[in-house]
Amino acid sequence: MMNLKQATRIAPGECIAFSGAGGKTTALFILARELNTPVLVTTTTHFGLDQLTLADKNMRVDASTDIGEIFEILQDGVLLLRGAETAENKVAGIPDDKLEEIYFASREREITLLIEADGSRQLPLKAPASHEPQIPPFVDRVIVVAGLSGLGQPLSEKWVHRPKQFAYISGLNLGESISPFVVVDVLRSPYGGQKGIPPEAKRIVLLNQADIHQLQSQGTRIAKQLTGDYDSIIVASLKTRSVPDNRLSEDQRVEGYKIFAAHEPVGAIILAAGKAVRMGRIKQLLPWKGKPLLWHVAQAALSEGLEEVIIVIGAEGKQIRESLNDLNVRFVENPDWELGQSTSLQVGLRALSPQIGASIFLLADQPQVSPTLIRSLIEKHATTLAPIIAPIVDGKRGNPVLFDRRVFNEFMSIQGDTGGRELFSRYPVEWLEWHDARVLLDIDTEEDYQRLLNGEY
Repeated sequence: MMNLKQATRIAPGECIAFSGAGGKTTALFILARELNTPVLVTTTTHFGLDQLTLADKNMRVDASTDIGEIFEILQDGVLLLRGAETAENKVAGIPDDKLEEIYFASREREITLLIEADGSRQLPLKAPASHEPQIPPFVDRVIVVAGLSGLGQPLSEKWVHRPKQFAYISGLNLGESISPFVVVDVLRSPYGGQKGIPPEAKRIVLLNQADIHQLQSQGTRIAKQLTGDYDSIIVASLKTRSVPDNRLSEDQRVEGYKIFAAHEPVGAIILAAGKAVRMGRIKQLLPWKGKPLLWHVAQAALSEGLEEVIIVIGAEGKQIRESLNDLNVRFVENPDWELGQSTSLQVGLRALSPQIGASIFLLADQPQVSPTLIRSLIEKHATTLAPIIAPIVDGKRGNPVLFDRRVFNEFMSIQGDTGGRELFSRYPVEWLEWHDARVLLDIDTEEDYQRLLNGEY
């Protein structure tokens, strides 16, 4: 089962800020424990005195504190860094210049630094005040938390921290029901969820409190709307909560902590650079149902809302561009196409946008590729973040295949006319059981093409 560390893709030594509402502190300390390494935790606002017990140790830091002393005390576990006690049983954060100094020291030692950047009075949703969130400019990632238990509830102080500001951002009137579309608008807004996030920081939304199946479904809908606005949207239930009886039955409760999905932008790379020597003509452009074979492949990818569809061209690139000029795809040239398929894979991967979490590799001569299969690969990736996901029919591997971004660099060392199959022996494969044998077929000869035209495939 996926955990929060896997879902957020945290690397050692990163600095992560948490903002929003609906379980922010819970998420921060769950992540701190899952890292299973020494972790520093602090805030740019304040912690409650009761929250100090969530760490293994806490240490007061002021302008005179020696940085080396912090790491001597840390050693292992979770160390919370705090300022002086304030009114209302709270402790302040540490001075800004000292926080920056700690950041550089922790990064040098590859120690993760987690920062809580605002407050929410333990409500599921919020809108930021003018002075928040207080996110340092050097953070690597920002995790914006929103509680799904606020869905369907009235916009009021009972469910939303700063409801008037929330109303201003969303256009919703006070007292009206909070819908998934309203949450999407607030999370997208530069005055809402995206406020204060440094331009270079990775952006993650954590949709927490998906404690019943209805909220899981609504979380998935929100996630699909936000793909492209954030690098990842996680749907989770980080602890069992009490939900009003009219929203919960015995078989609906999600017990305990669970990450349901981590939705990331997925791209497609279509390999269309070869000369089709065996066919003797440009098979990518052979007509079928009034369109070139390649057109059908690209259209299947586009129909599933992939973030970007890249077509790698080489031989006869001009004709291929002209034949697909009605589709919203991006063409990239492979000047070394004669050196084999591996060069086209590398060109395609280099062309992908940095926020792409995985890519599906499609072949230009499989026009019957199923949009349903493409969607199933995407959904499987969201729930597993597996390095490789491939369809399997009667024990035989089919196409297309999805590769997670963690294996992209591996392709750069592959040479010759070899595709991704070389990685199947290096990484665990998540197999997707499929029952359509067409995923095993491609068109290499005139006989194959004639069988396609005759409906034998």
